[in-house]
Amino acid sequence: MLVLPLVVVLFFRGVTLSAADNCEVCLGFLNRLYGSLSSAHTDLTPALVEEALTQACAVAQGKEARLCYYLGASSDAATRVIASVSRPLASHVPVEKICQRLNSRDTQICQLRYEPTLKNLSTDGLRKMKVIELRNILASWGEECRGCLEKHEFVSLIQEKAQLHAHSTEL
Repeated sequence: MLVLPLVVVLFFRGVTLSAADNCEVCLGFLNRLYGSLSSAHTDLTPALVEEALTQACAVAQGKEARLCYYLGASSDAATRVIASVSRPLASHVPVEKICQRLNSRDTQICQLRYEPTLKNLSTDGLRKMKVIELRNILASWGEECRGCLEKHEFVSLIQEKAQLHAHSTEL
C-alpha cells in the first residue's frame, strides 16, 4: 500500500527533473538574470525585470541570443512574450515553472542546448575532432580560418587563439 504513493512521488519528481533538463538554456539564462536582479534590488517589478531582460539580451550570444529572439527580447524578434517572463520573475516564481510555461507556448524554447564546453585543447584532443567541430569552435569565438584547407591548420589556429578566448572555454 505504501509502495504506490512512493512510485507516484518518484514519477512526478522524475518528470520535473526531466523537464528541467530539457530547458537548459532557458534555466541557465533566467537563473543568472534572477540572481543578478535579486542581489541588486530588494523589490522587483515587472518593468524592472523587463528592462534587465532586454539589456541582458542585447549582449547575449549563441543559444541565449536565440532564446531572447523566441522571447521577443531581441531587437529583431517577431513576437513579444516578455511579460510571460517579467511578471512571474518579479513575483519570485521559480525559474523552472517559468520555463515549463514557456515550453507550453513554444516548444523551441526548451529544445535549445548549450554547446559542449571544450576542455581538451591539446593537439591530440583537437586532432580527434571533425573539421566541422573545429569550425564551430572558431565560429563560437567569432574567428574564421581564411584559406584553411587542412585539419592541422584549424588545429594550429585554435591553439593560437585559445588564450584570447580562455574565458569562453574550460581549459
